[in-house]
Amino acid sequence: MIGRLNHIAIAVQDLAVASARYRDMLGANVGEPQALPEHGVTVVFIDTGNSKVELLEALGEGSPIASFLEKNPAGGMHHICYEVPDIVAAIAKLVERGARILGDGKPRIGAHGNPVIFLHPKDFDGTLVELEEVAPL
Repeated sequence: MIGRLNHIAIAVQDLAVASARYRDMLGANVGEPQALPEHGVTVVFIDTGNSKVELLEALGEGSPIASFLEKNPAGGMHHICYEVPDIVAAIAKLVERGARILGDGKPRIGAHGNPVIFLHPKDFDGTLVELEEVAPL
């Protein structure tokens, strides 16, 4: 069902500082900040050539990243994202197999403009998993 690794997301307290660290210390190609109010985050993508790193900063008090950073003040890995060719089919298979889809169980549009869902971390060894619909190459 899952395809390639799309990105690993890291929650950070200060997006500008974290972006500069990746750019200046690691020589990374760092994208521009993108506010996603419907997800409660501002993101920056770092292109690693074969995948991406997504830096996440809380946007607003109700942000899920704000609560994550309260528990993890230094930041840290928030989720891992895999690509799927058909998110509706993936949801049906996952629900049939007993996985829990977070939220209302319906895809939302993510940072890349594609439908995404999140899977409950308790169903995946303590890791929050995002699935993103990406058309096969």
